[in-house]
Amino acid sequence: MTTQCRYCPLRRKRAFLNLSREEIEFMQRFKTGELTTEPGATILMEGSSTPQLFTVLSGMGIRDKKLMNGQRQVINFVFPGDFLGLQAGLLGEMSHSVEARTHMRLCVFDRSEVWSLFRNHPSRAFDITWLAAVEEHFLGETLATIGQRTALQSVAWAMVKLFLRGRSLGMVTNNHMSLPFTQRDMADALGLSLVHTNKTLSKLKELQLASWADKRLQINDLDELAKVALTTVEEVTPRPLL
Repeated sequence: MTTQCRYCPLRRKRAFLNLSREEIEFMQRFKTGELTTEPGATILMEGSSTPQLFTVLSGMGIRDKKLMNGQRQVINFVFPGDFLGLQAGLLGEMSHSVEARTHMRLCVFDRSEVWSLFRNHPSRAFDITWLAAVEEHFLGETLATIGQRTALQSVAWAMVKLFLRGRSLGMVTNNHMSLPFTQRDMADALGLSLVHTNKTLSKLKELQLASWADKRLQINDLDELAKVALTTVEEVTPRPLL
């Protein structure tokens, strides 16, 4: 049984903008089915030309890019509500991969219909453009972090961003949230060695600001953690849900 768009559980999350009845009906027509994946499964592969687009209904994953020497860069962490595959939909192929870190359920859309979305539903097309702009903004902030923040500042910044995103999705309880990533994922996202990342996490724990163990993130003092990260605590701006 696939989830009907009008009953989508993500619509109740404060992370997303409200949809009109017309928009919900359009998305139901645009949707072709659902896909369930296991942890570790590749959803989109770098260099591939997939005929499908996805919205994450539940579960979490990573976007990463492999270099010719086998090293990789984690580009971003995937949360519920994220729209995947647009790059291949517009440019012909993916320049990065998307891998599941938990069991995931994804809404599936036909890539060939994306042009009808731009032609017949300009408000939804604007939403896609807005999401692409937000991704560009985040990548710029990430580049500034890798280039200019210290290891302590970088890890603190990543924790703040992940925590705020999780809180907007109702994933935080008593300052705890599930974080099903590895320290290697974090290291590869921030351009740090695994040893340096581990020592930095230990330092944040010693400062009693945050801890991350057994795939659980605990933030003890979000404001102070944000000061270390050279950032501010700002609620996540509600985003379009496709």
